[in-house]
Amino acid sequence: MKEYLRSALGRVLRTMKNVPTGFLPELSVPANPDHGDFATNCAMQLARHLRRSPRAIADEIVAAFMAKEHDPFYVQSVTIAGAGFINFRCSDRYLYRELESCLAQGTEFGRSSTGLDKRALVEFVSANPTGPLTVGHGRNAVLGDTIARLLEWIGYAVTREYYFNDAGRQMRVLGASVRSRYEEVIAEDDQPFSTSARVVQHRHSYRTKQLAGSKATVPASFPEDGYIGTYIIEIARELARVHGPDLLDAKDDDCFERAAKQTILSDIRATLERLGVSMDNYFNEKSLYDSGAVSETLDALRERRMIYERDGATWFKTSELGKESDTVLVKYTGEPTYRLPDIAYHVDKMKRDYDVVINIFGADHIATYPDILRGLDVLDLDSDRVEVVIYQFVTLMRAGEEVKMSTRKANFVTLDELMDEVTPDVTRYFFAMRSAQKHLEFDLNLAREASDKNPVFYLQYAHARICSILQKAAEIALVSDPALAQLTLLEHEAEIALIKEIIQFPQIVVSCAQAREPHRLATYLRGVAEAFTRFYHSCRIIGERREVALVRMALAQATGITLRNGLEILGISAPERM
Repeated sequence: MKEYLRSALGRVLRTMKNVPTGFLPELSVPANPDHGDFATNCAMQLARHLRRSPRAIADEIVAAFMAKEHDPFYVQSVTIAGAGFINFRCSDRYLYRELESCLAQGTEFGRSSTGLDKRALVEFVSANPTGPLTVGHGRNAVLGDTIARLLEWIGYAVTREYYFNDAGRQMRVLGASVRSRYEEVIAEDDQPFSTSARVVQHRHSYRTKQLAGSKATVPASFPEDGYIGTYIIEIARELARVHGPDLLDAKDDDCFERAAKQTILSDIRATLERLGVSMDNYFNEKSLYDSGAVSETLDALRERRMIYERDGATWFKTSELGKESDTVLVKYTGEPTYRLPDIAYHVDKMKRDYDVVINIFGADHIATYPDILRGLDVLDLDSDRVEVVIYQFVTLMRAGEEVKMSTRKANFVTLDELMDEVTPDVTRYFFAMRSAQKHLEFDLNLAREASDKNPVFYLQYAHARICSILQKAAEIALVSDPALAQLTLLEHEAEIALIKEIIQFPQIVVSCAQAREPHRLATYLRGVAEAFTRFYHSCRIIGERREVALVRMALAQATGITLRNGLEILGISAPERM
């Protein structure tokens, strides 16, 4: 319907004098249903350019539309409101046909071929393997996975990718942290090997200290900026269980770093799977060094005379590319900054020939990711294929009070802990229900509430109620069969309103996918559930005469299809009983 109106209005406008070439009318759904099903303010947009009143322009547009473009199958009426809004009301025949389409397509309702033969790479989460996933990582995971699901629903072939930094200083700090805790575990009296000479010697030399800025007591060898979470101690205990004291004399921290990375990555994968996120590829930073990709990227920038040496460091001439200052790519110590391998990584992405590359970044990347795009531009790669979705951070709230969190300190809230408290379904919906650009206050009390105030409960309960209605009808031999339903019997205001909500679903999926905005789908599904609730309370099914009961069952079934498919895109279950 929206495409029909946009095309028809476009043809009308092309016949009018002095309308700018390429002008496209915008269509929206009015907040007030009394104003119709679609509206455009194009007359007001054109008023200044045409030097005419919006009302006069609207009159001309409507007259031309009714004379040349009006199709009564789609449009029941066209009216002008206020200063020049043009309102369109859908015909009942169109509504019934779209409802039939929903019932016929079932689990495929909402899918389209808009992105057919296109490939998308969505990189998200990409947390360093230095600790468990936190609440902040959870929002990233849900946004990335839901965007990927939306793209798949409109026909894209999607690759989900997790990039992890395993070649930098933070990994060395991780290894040193685990080694220090391993030494602490070995020094404990209750170990089965505690009487061996090597352990006795170690225990005599073992010392502790108080960590700066903290009350925590740690081994004397513990790095000042080390990781102090209990997960580090758990990794150390497992190493002690497997190897005993044999690692005390290790020449370096490599074995501790490898063990920690393997354990943490395994835990990260398990957490993501629990959240309903399955990555297609885990891409590690170290492979970029091993393959020579990092040095090749640096050489390519040097060949284009876009880097120089100063104060022992290697600088990228970003000041010539729109940035106020130049950017360090390699420190004076010889260690690259994150930007160099990140540019190399995106060069690799470009070589894989995706139609679109989407990155999900936290707000702390706002100032840094443009350097990656600048690097691609210098290397003559198409940075326009790269899209960045920036999300704001999460605050956990309990009883109106903020739940304090920090990163390297030991009191962060893990994603697993959040899912333990409120379930993966609730976690996913709450992370998806707000625009990524807005700070998210995650209300733990609301998330646990089994009432209509909890939006997840409300949606799932609506679906379960529909399943219950259909089951009860079957028990009295009133079997839903859309083919037998006389849809023209759907005349009640609540019935028509519900149909109008349902048939928006395919276009909602397309628009959410193209805009990379999952929150709009969450909002839409809430509207469907609310429309169904009004229908449920206004229009009886069980106990109504047979032909009316059948058609209302068909409408309930279509609602269930819409809710179930929408929840699937959000990665949330649609229970049949609650």
